[in-house]
Amino acid sequence: MNKIIISPSILSSDFANLEKEIKRLEDGGADWIHIDVMDGHFVPNLTIGAPVVKSLKKVTRLPLDVHLMIDNPQKYIKDFALSGADIITFHYESNPGNVVEIIKLIKGYNLKAGLSIKPKTEIIKIIPYLKDIDLVLIMTVEPGFGGQKFMEECANKIKELKKYITKEIIIEVDGGINDKTGQYCKSLGANALVAGNYIFSQSDIKLAINSLR
Repeated sequence: MNKIIISPSILSSDFANLEKEIKRLEDGGADWIHIDVMDGHFVPNLTIGAPVVKSLKKVTRLPLDVHLMIDNPQKYIKDFALSGADIITFHYESNPGNVVEIIKLIKGYNLKAGLSIKPKTEIIKIIPYLKDIDLVLIMTVEPGFGGQKFMEECANKIKELKKYITKEIIIEVDGGINDKTGQYCKSLGANALVAGNYIFSQSDIKLAINSLR
């Protein structure tokens, strides 16, 4: 996969004008829309849920890249699937004893299944599941808040991950991504980048998105 997927996170957008923000991303050349779902338990913050995903589905042609930072994600897969998610990524740490079942649940709705790890989780933990998933999301900040500083040591997990990949898989990186850190992640083998603050803080969104490619 040569193309770099840019998946802007709407966590940094103007929530009072989400439809307009989505249109700006479409016009700017975004590939996906990244939707951070937080429950205030798995991470210390609360964000949006399935009803917002359903509303966004009506106003965009772009795939909805839903990142579940929640406890017991299996309870909510159906809600997000039926609301219009195209990719559902959940955290290994949220339910390490039930990973296979959650992947099967996502796949049962004919969606792409992703598995994410926090900064302190080693790549080796998710190796057994690589054959069953479409995407690995490597967090380069502690999940829960936007605007954190990029953790280079976490990005270096990309090289380790690539040693174990035996099929086409999306390696997505999220946290502190800008034109410089994004290029670094790409050099290691990432093929999808999530960026929030960097994109929405620029006056020219198209220019910001292109700088990540």
